[in-house]
Amino acid sequence: MGHGNYIPSIVATRQETVFVKDSFEETLSGGAERHYVVEEGATLKVVCSVLPGKSSSFDIEVDIVGEGASVELFGAYLTGSSEDVSFNIIMHHRVGRSCSRQLFKGIAGGKSKVRFDGRIIVAPDAQQIEAYQENHNIVLSEDARVETKPQLEIYADDVKCSHGATVGKLSEEEQFYMRSRGIPESEAKVLQMISFLSPVLSRLEESGRDVFEREVRSLA
Repeated sequence: MGHGNYIPSIVATRQETVFVKDSFEETLSGGAERHYVVEEGATLKVVCSVLPGKSSSFDIEVDIVGEGASVELFGAYLTGSSEDVSFNIIMHHRVGRSCSRQLFKGIAGGKSKVRFDGRIIVAPDAQQIEAYQENHNIVLSEDARVETKPQLEIYADDVKCSHGATVGKLSEEEQFYMRSRGIPESEAKVLQMISFLSPVLSRLEESGRDVFEREVRSLA
């Protein structure tokens, strides 16, 4: 954990900048470019959503500049044909006593491509922070492609940070279990996919959850 490559200043970005001074929430659908600056004691919650049929790109950068700030980023995405979906997420912890959590979950089908690039950067003076990043994926077809690259750059010592990523398929054992109890195969797949996405879907309004569930059924 050296400090040699750390850039301490906030660099101007091409994204739309949002200054968060209190509490701010928004849902981003079908792609967006955002730069959030989160000040002392403020809370930021953002949900990114992607439905089948459209390529989407999310370019999100967060600068936590005040102690006591809290950030939650969530993402749910579905692809079923030839969509190209990408996430570029950068989380800067520039001060201590702040926290962030990222959870992105998606299902890729058809010949679609999904890319997730995520970085958590912890400044030298950002002690006693917590930062977590997860990206989990299910692939429905042999032609679908998922590339995921979560990264940590930690220049402080007293921190709690973790990152992880998975790419897998629907569990045949779970399907067998449900089918043995009279649930048709197609419905078993739907239940699996909805359950997989539910930690993110729970962050959406009811109408948004209903739309995702309908789209999941069309992919099963």
